[in-house]
Amino acid sequence: MVTQIRIYIEGGGDRSDTKAEVRRGFSKFLEPLRRIAGERRIQWDLIACGSREVAFDRFKSGLRDHPESCCILLVDSEAPVTQGPWKHLEGRDGWKSTTTDEQCHLMVHCMESWLIADPSALAEFYGQGFRPNALPRAADVETVAKERIAAALEHATKDTQKGRYHKIRHGPDLLGRLDPARVRQRAKHCDRLFMVLETLIRSGHKAV
Repeated sequence: MVTQIRIYIEGGGDRSDTKAEVRRGFSKFLEPLRRIAGERRIQWDLIACGSREVAFDRFKSGLRDHPESCCILLVDSEAPVTQGPWKHLEGRDGWKSTTTDEQCHLMVHCMESWLIADPSALAEFYGQGFRPNALPRAADVETVAKERIAAALEHATKDTQKGRYHKIRHGPDLLGRLDPARVRQRAKHCDRLFMVLETLIRSGHKAV
């Protein structure tokens, strides 16, 4: 039986305070899952790790140090995904794992893909001067290249009072404002994360 879920997340840079902000942002975004876990008395821990390499290393340490827990890795894909998450990471980064694909999840191509999936959240955050029409309108945000997303966010936000989008200063707050349902509609890997974790929580068993 699963009594604890530990999610190792890419993001937050090298400082403890910025990692704490990332953790808070993801905590708000994943709140529906945390609530279900709480109802079943499953401990819920989010660990913001900084770089993707550190996230993978801490995930591997978690598997060793917390064998009673279900450890989950959540990192940017950095590229289009055409196969399972572990196969993708093995091909791109040389990472290998003996765990199932249910324990590996990708933000495709990057966390900012999830941000542009909910333009109304960005508009509320940035306020006057925000240009929603600068954001890609693709129904599937996972088809939009990382470079295009970065350029679109800069153009959409450059004239706002908060200034140009900044991953560390703005990203965590924006994450906490997203509507998960909207993001899931436009990002199938986000939808997968929610579906896999909810199944895990409700069943109480890890996939083998």
